[in-house]
Amino acid sequence: MKSLLIPVISVLLGCIVLGAHAMPAEDAQELVSPNRKIRVRIEFQDRITYTVFFGSERLTGPNPLSLTIKDYGTLGSAPELKSFTNRYKKDTLYPVVRQKSRAVSDQWNEISLKFAGRFELDFRAYDDGVAYRFRTELPDEIFVTAENVTLNFPRDHKVYFPTEESFLTHSERLYEYLSLSEIPGDKMAHLPVLIDVTDGPKVAFTEAGLEDYVGLYLKGSGGTALKGLFPAVATQENQTRDRTVEVTERADYIAKTKGRRSFPWRVMVIAEDDGGLIESQMVYKLSPENRIKDPSWIRPGKVAWDWWNANNIFGVDFRAGINTETYKYYIDFASRYGIEYIILDEGWSDTTDLFKINPDINMEDLLSHAQRKNVGVILWVVWKTLDDQLDEALDRFAEWGIKGIKVDFMQRDDQWMVNYYWRIAEAAAQRKLLVDFHGSYKPAGLRRAYPNVITREGVRGLEHVKWSKHPTPEHNVTLPFIRMLAGPMDYTPGAMINAQEQAFNAVFTRPMSLGTRCHQLAMYVVFESPLQMLADSPSLYLREKACMDFLAPVPTVWDETRVLDARVGDYVLIARKSGEEWYIGAMTDWSPRELTVDFSFLPPGDHTMEFFQDGPNADRYGNDFEQGRKTISPDQKIRIRLAPGGGWAARIF
Repeated sequence: MKSLLIPVISVLLGCIVLGAHAMPAEDAQELVSPNRKIRVRIEFQDRITYTVFFGSERLTGPNPLSLTIKDYGTLGSAPELKSFTNRYKKDTLYPVVRQKSRAVSDQWNEISLKFAGRFELDFRAYDDGVAYRFRTELPDEIFVTAENVTLNFPRDHKVYFPTEESFLTHSERLYEYLSLSEIPGDKMAHLPVLIDVTDGPKVAFTEAGLEDYVGLYLKGSGGTALKGLFPAVATQENQTRDRTVEVTERADYIAKTKGRRSFPWRVMVIAEDDGGLIESQMVYKLSPENRIKDPSWIRPGKVAWDWWNANNIFGVDFRAGINTETYKYYIDFASRYGIEYIILDEGWSDTTDLFKINPDINMEDLLSHAQRKNVGVILWVVWKTLDDQLDEALDRFAEWGIKGIKVDFMQRDDQWMVNYYWRIAEAAAQRKLLVDFHGSYKPAGLRRAYPNVITREGVRGLEHVKWSKHPTPEHNVTLPFIRMLAGPMDYTPGAMINAQEQAFNAVFTRPMSLGTRCHQLAMYVVFESPLQMLADSPSLYLREKACMDFLAPVPTVWDETRVLDARVGDYVLIARKSGEEWYIGAMTDWSPRELTVDFSFLPPGDHTMEFFQDGPNADRYGNDFEQGRKTISPDQKIRIRLAPGGGWAARIF
């Protein structure tokens, strides 16, 4: 690591003050990114504001910011700057669980502004964005009653807005493409939100380092601003189902927390081209460091999943269902193809008692079979039931040799629920259990601190086709630029029954996907999830040998990621490296396309490429695909054709 102090431009005098008690005369400071393309102007006169520039263009601001604390007033009102410090860092991070790359370049400039009132503001500039956070040095516990997060834009830009109806949410919304002025003050969205700056870069806004605090939403203003919104602390709740706890009354504060702490980062990713949104790792870099002393037991991989395909296995001599024989079949399938895990989803136990096991399952026999086959077992649990039986249940799971838990239906991110995620992550880590959060809010920093939290949902994924005509291919090629920017997403791909829009039918117990077979195969390269599902029936995968020969070895973590071509909501073309092999995935919306694959990223010499492409009839029969093999070299370019809702996938070795 290299850490040193360098001057960051001061607006009026160009000087730098390092003393903790220095009294600068300026009422503004500026910060620039290492490549000098991004500039942040922070002003502190009657209030604190910041403005972000990309080149000579103003992206957003002046944006007021403040933190209101009971008995301490509003931090940021009538500010008195006491001193400031500049820092520069250039480092390389090595994630415990890789997502986009083995190594993460971490280079930034930072200014820390210390104000009267015992609080500081950190602003950090990366080459691909900016972030800020509050830090306080107040005694004892404090009550945060409000935080002002405002984004003022100079023009009426378009926004990809995942509209929410309430704070009780799975964060599985579609993206409305709206003008800022079309979003009224009572319309809100979960994060990330993507602003499509007219004649400028894309700007994604989200948060990182969310711990012992409350999740942030954005709402409209009826003008060209977006404003922060927070669910207040719950004071009364009503449990309406085994898995749903609704907040019926809230306090007049959004968080009760320590007075000496750092608050979450407010993160703005700035991408000159759309592919930069996919390649950005700002959220990871701004998150708390690993807290698991020895994480060597954490094992990414793929999972054979039972719930989506409704246990529709066939060609067997027993009745399929939630029973020992069915899950042994899943285990045997996973073992045959080197799949690391299976999941026992809803039905293996009573949803209100994790010790009341389905009588059709012999857990001892099943787990013994899994151990012999070297296949790990992950158990689905309702969050509330897990919380009620936490230590006893996790101890039992550890005794059984269970490898992980899928925790579902939290549907909230008020302070209590945010802290619940951290409690579960720590308790699971103590017992060497992976965690997959479903019914969850977006990733916001937990996965770096507890890398056993290996993936999470918080995305409208494949499960929705069981009851609706979503997600569409257009939605699928929007997710990598917005939701995936925050962190891994458990979309649960892998449908082996594929249909064009006119042939699609939502059947809960016999599901199919919208788009082509190759659209689904490409998801395993495009969509990032270190714990990646195989959502369909093992019987179908066994029948589709060519597809399984691709899906079985495809990695779930990557050494390197390169976006070759991409446009939000239209298409994506990505190359990823694992070891000495490269994989390529391409996906399109409902528009058929031809894309150019430039192989200049390959090392010198000839390479063998196995590829899957939409068949000549894929535009009317989604299952149609062709498989091929050819020799390629880094000086080559090829044109690939994608059907409506289509895809293209390749392995290069």
